[in-house]
Amino acid sequence: MKILVLNCGSSSIKYQLIDMDNNAKVMAKGLLERIGLEMGEFTHKYNGEKHYEQLPIPDHTAGIKIVLNALTDAKMGVISDLKEIGAVGHRVAHGGEAFPQSAVISDAVIAEIEKLRDIAPLHIPGSLAGIRAMQEVLPGVPMAAVFDTSFHLTMPAESYLYAIPYEYYQKYRIRRYGFHGTSHKFVAENAAKMIGKDWKDLKIVTCHLGSGASIAAVKNGKSVDTSMGFTPVEGLVMGSRCGDIDAGAVMYLVEHENMDMKTLNTVLNKKSGLVGVSGGKQDMRDVRAGRDAGDERCTYAFNMFAQRVKKYIGAYAAEMNGMDLVVMTGGIGENAWFMRDPILSNMEFLGIKIDKKINEETVGEARVISTPDSKVTVVVFPTDEELVIATDTYNLVK
Repeated sequence: MKILVLNCGSSSIKYQLIDMDNNAKVMAKGLLERIGLEMGEFTHKYNGEKHYEQLPIPDHTAGIKIVLNALTDAKMGVISDLKEIGAVGHRVAHGGEAFPQSAVISDAVIAEIEKLRDIAPLHIPGSLAGIRAMQEVLPGVPMAAVFDTSFHLTMPAESYLYAIPYEYYQKYRIRRYGFHGTSHKFVAENAAKMIGKDWKDLKIVTCHLGSGASIAAVKNGKSVDTSMGFTPVEGLVMGSRCGDIDAGAVMYLVEHENMDMKTLNTVLNKKSGLVGVSGGKQDMRDVRAGRDAGDERCTYAFNMFAQRVKKYIGAYAAEMNGMDLVVMTGGIGENAWFMRDPILSNMEFLGIKIDKKINEETVGEARVISTPDSKVTVVVFPTDEELVIATDTYNLVK
C-alpha cells in the first residue's frame, strides 16, 4: 500500500509518498510554502531529482492539487494513477485528551479536532485545511490522523497538571500535553533496539532538538514527563520561542508595553528564543558562528540553549530514579555535534561519558557516542516522523 503523508501548517504543506509494501521506500517528497501569499514556492524531490518553482498557491486545496499533479506527472511523477494511493496520513499537532492513539478520520474525529482550535490556534487550522482539501480532491480514500500529543497522554497527573485552580483544568482542560510525540516514541523505541535492548525495560531521556525543541522522560515504554506544555511555547529555549518564563514577567511586559494578546503571542512565539537573545539568528550554525566571532549575545543564546537541555536531562534522571539511555535527535540533536558536546560534557556524576572524537564525527547518522565504560548509553538517532505516520495509517486502514 502506498501512503501519502501530509504535514500541513498554516501556510505550508510537507509531504511524502511512502510505499509500505516495499520496505517503506520514500518514492517522492516535497514542500509547498507561502500558501495564501501572492507567490508560493514548491519543491518536489523524486528519483534523485529535484524540481523547484514559484507559483501562486491560493489555499491548501490548490496546494494538494499541485502535489497530486506532481506525483502523477509524466516527467517527475512516481505513480501513474491517483488510485495507487491507498491511504493518506495527516500529522495533527494537537489531539487534546480525546486521542490517546491515532485515529481513522471521520466526521466525528474532525468535530473533535475542531474543538481544539482555541488550544492550538497556530496548528489546528492548517491540519483541518489539509484534511478537508484531501476529502475534496480524493474523496473516498481512507485517511488517518496521527497526533503529536498522543504519546504523552500516559503522563501521571503530577506531571501534566498545573498548580492553578483545579477548576480551570475541569473547565478548559488547561494542562501539560507535550508535543513531538511521534518523534520521541520513534527514537526511544528504535535507539533501544539499536543497542540490543527493549525500550520497555529502560529509563530513557529523548532530546528532540531543532527549531522547535522538547525533551521527554520515557520509562518502560511510556512518556512520564515532557518539557512542552499546554502549548509548544513551554520548556527549552527554541529557535523563536521563549521556553520557560515566569508568568509574572509576562504580565509585567503586557502592562508596561501595552501589549494586546496578538502582540504578546508574536513576541513569545516568533521573536524570542535564539532569535530574541542573539539579535536575529535562528539557525544554531549562525549562532555558533556569532559566538566564535566574539558576539556576546550569540554567546548568551548558545550557552542558554545548552544549559536548559542539560538541566532537563538531570531533572528527568532524578524523576525516573536514574536513566539507561539518552537519545539525541532533531536537526540540532542529529547534526550539531558542537551543541551536543556542551550539553553532555561534565555529566559524569549522572553516569554520562562522551567519546568526543566519535561525537565530532557523527552527523546525521545513528551511532553510539558514549564511551564503553559510560553507565548511561548516549545515542544519536535520526528521527522519522513521516514513517511513524505512514505506519500508523497503514495499520489503521489495512
